[in-house]
Amino acid sequence: MAAPLSIVVPTLDEAAGIAATLQALQALRGRGAEVIVVDGGSRDGTPALAAPLADLVVTSARGRAAQMNAGAAAARGEVLLFLHADTRLPDAADALIAQALREGRAPVWGRFDVCIEGRSRGLRMVGTMMNHRSRLTGIATGDQAMFVRRSAFDAAGGFPLQPLMEDIELSRRLLQQTRPACLRQRVRTSGRRWDQRGLWPTIVLMWRLRWAYWRGTPAEALAERYR
Repeated sequence: MAAPLSIVVPTLDEAAGIAATLQALQALRGRGAEVIVVDGGSRDGTPALAAPLADLVVTSARGRAAQMNAGAAAARGEVLLFLHADTRLPDAADALIAQALREGRAPVWGRFDVCIEGRSRGLRMVGTMMNHRSRLTGIATGDQAMFVRRSAFDAAGGFPLQPLMEDIELSRRLLQQTRPACLRQRVRTSGRRWDQRGLWPTIVLMWRLRWAYWRGTPAEALAERYR
């Protein structure tokens, strides 16, 4: 029997927080959503911690794009939601998605607004800028918890197997079908990337990488710069 919504969570060494992430999804599971954890080779016991709190735990080749595609292939849902392991959904996310993608409406995919939480001052500004940019361009990022009808995901060819900007590229492909539903309800995501690298250095790095990608620089070269 198909599930109305399948939530795909890619993981790699997320033992410190995976139980809390999945615990927050139990109410959705109780309403029929399917939770699939796709592990890329964790060495800290993440799959064992995830198993009691997920419908399915699978392993795949390492890499967020490959992991999310593997989760989509295993999913039973008519709608796929891709959720980072450090991100929390808003209340009633399932109902919000169902309303946004209900039959007869144009959007076949969408994302939430994001609130970034962390020590770095200015993270609220970063989240606000991401939301405005996404609403203007129709491009979503993985931090915004992208969701999509399975038929549209398959028609777009899934996530491209590239080490960076896979969310940007999928957005481009989905834009050929419809613009996204940009939900104003917010997911809460960790600002650990900004905390570790510094707020402004991370902002500058990401803008440089994004600009280079739009100019045609291969994702593999950008991944080297990112690391």
